[in-house]
Amino acid sequence: MPIKEFNTPYPVIDTDPHFTRVVRYMRPSDYAAWAAGTAAAPLLFLGMEKMDPSGYARKMRLPLKITTLIGAVGGFLFAYQNSSFRFWGWSENSKEVLKDQEEMSQRLKEGKALYGDSYMPEHIQDTSARNSRFSQLKFSAYPWFNFVKHNNHGVDTSKYSESS
Repeated sequence: MPIKEFNTPYPVIDTDPHFTRVVRYMRPSDYAAWAAGTAAAPLLFLGMEKMDPSGYARKMRLPLKITTLIGAVGGFLFAYQNSSFRFWGWSENSKEVLKDQEEMSQRLKEGKALYGDSYMPEHIQDTSARNSRFSQLKFSAYPWFNFVKHNNHGVDTSKYSESS
């Protein structure tokens, strides 16, 4: 099945980036968004408690821990999604394009597979790619990440050998 192509304002790096790659390419602004999400959840919880006290002020430790965890997970998903947008070419990605070009050209020079070696059958890799491509848009329903190494990334890989 062909990969749907979109007209994007910036160059597409990868339509189905691996989890570790998305995290490695996060910018400081993504980490700031993650930290803001982590801090905002318990602050909102405390703000709601101040506005309408429950009368259980001494028993707030566990709820605060839970809301902090929820904020950390939500902040991470938001930062991960922002980083994914740059891979897809949906937001400004000049730093990521340069980093990708250097990383992939180096892998080619070393004789390694561009996206890593996979020991899964090709039809399973294809299925995995179809299931995880653009899954970051569905984080509100369920978090789904690409943990599989495959060669279905929706980009022309000849650009990496040209710069070698």
